[in-house]
Amino acid sequence: MEEENIIEVRDLEHVFDGFAAVRGISFTVRRGEIFSFLGPNGAGKSTTINILTTLLPLQKGTVRVAGYDVAREPSRVRESIGIVFQDDVLDRDLTVWETMEFHGRLYSIPRDERRRRIDDLLRVVELGPKRNEQTKNLSGGMKRRLQIARGLMTRPKVLFLDEPTLGLDPQTRMRIWDYIREVNRAGTTIFLTTHYMEEADMLSDRISIIDNGKIIASGTPEELKNALGEDVVYLETRDNARARESLRGVKEIRSIKESTRGLSITIAADGSHCLPGIVERVRNAGIEISSVNLKKPTMDDVFVHYTGRELRDAGA
Repeated sequence: MEEENIIEVRDLEHVFDGFAAVRGISFTVRRGEIFSFLGPNGAGKSTTINILTTLLPLQKGTVRVAGYDVAREPSRVRESIGIVFQDDVLDRDLTVWETMEFHGRLYSIPRDERRRRIDDLLRVVELGPKRNEQTKNLSGGMKRRLQIARGLMTRPKVLFLDEPTLGLDPQTRMRIWDYIREVNRAGTTIFLTTHYMEEADMLSDRISIIDNGKIIASGTPEELKNALGEDVVYLETRDNARARESLRGVKEIRSIKESTRGLSITIAADGSHCLPGIVERVRNAGIEISSVNLKKPTMDDVFVHYTGRELRDAGA
């Protein structure tokens, strides 16, 4: 029976010239999930990923990837993973097909099997018609799709995606999301880093946030958002002052403030359950409601709550 966790990190520490980049972190990634690892620049995220992918030596702690110890069996780890880097690392003068062919030869994939995989993967990422195009002539989105296809040539157990949609337009980003989900459904575990909180929210089964070398929060996107307990109701009425008075004493309401959108009511509970009662109470006071909106916490709110700053403020 296969182990439930495909990545296990225990008490990981790493020091650069006296600076503790990673300070005793532990986490697991379950087989078959999409796991997001978030953190501002300098938080220890890149150091951790470089250790997981054997690009940095292990100093202290234990790390196992796909059942292999990164310190004792780095070559077996490398055989089990695929990596799509943030930067464009394609050879500009090779064609799409040559890029895939070269990668397959590099990993000694037999010729017939190599050709089958190339055809299948180019079809998946919709680059079949571009197979004879040099990569320097591809759009940013096409290059990213080619990098994902190349990362899948070896049929990795874990695919590391470093900022897979950075700099892409919204439509292309959504298509990349579809490819990531398809790869995941086919059985590959995804380890994702991203500066787009919406991306982490939409794709991830679980998320860990690292800051100052320590993991400060972990959970599903819903768990992390619900833990804030700060749903906000925006209420516009004909008489905001009276509406505010009518809501005095409601135990679920944490605060009521005036805003450009009328009353901003912070709820210390699930806002979707409290909203009908709030509306009924205002109407029963004879106050006409112009509009009502419920805003639930986003992953941006979660990140700011735990790190004290937005990801882009940290030099992303």
